Amino acid sequence: MRLFVALHPSPTALAELEAAVAPLRTGWPDLRWTGQDKWHVTLAFLGEVAEDKLDQLTVRLGRAAGWHQAQQLWIGQGGAFPNQKRARVLISRIEGDQPALAAVTALAGSVAAGARRAGAPPPDEGRRYRPHLTLARCRQPTDVSGVVDALGGFAGSAWLAAEMQLIRSYAGPKPRYETLQGWPLGRAG
Repeated sequence: MRLFVALHPSPTALAELEAAVAPLRTGWPDLRWTGQDKWHVTLAFLGEVAEDKLDQLTVRLGRAAGWHQAQQLWIGQGGAFPNQKRARVLISRIEGDQPALAAVTALAGSVAAGARRAGAPPPDEGRRYRPHLTLARCRQPTDVSGVVDALGGFAGSAWLAAEMQLIRSYAGPKPRYETLQGWPLGRAG
């Protein structure tokens, strides 16, 4: 099964971003826009994980969640990977004060380590973690500078990242997500 671990922004934060993004979609029809129901902050993409690894994975993820505290974050300005002139992915950055961003990065590292110990190592482990929401994907490298500029001043309301979730992704013409389990942050000991 195809899995990832994520944080979900508050409904208010997602609605604010949707209000900023909606008018941009018509001007950029070649982008494959993601809907608000798919927006999340990936902590670790695990890829294909064998079902027999699931029990150990959930134990490890629960431990990781318990050692990290909830953090105040907000959805910020636009960006792109690898860059806005030859983008493959259009994003909104996740922002917060320096300690909050360091804590989310540490949480992502703990999730990856727990997944590795459970026999489900993330394929992109070791890559620098950059918290974001994926807004759209590009079929080919595209200059998305106009969209990034349009989202340059965006700063949504703060929300408390207080729970992480293990999510199963179903691919296909109408991809969908199923939350398998969630863990509150900061419940260790």
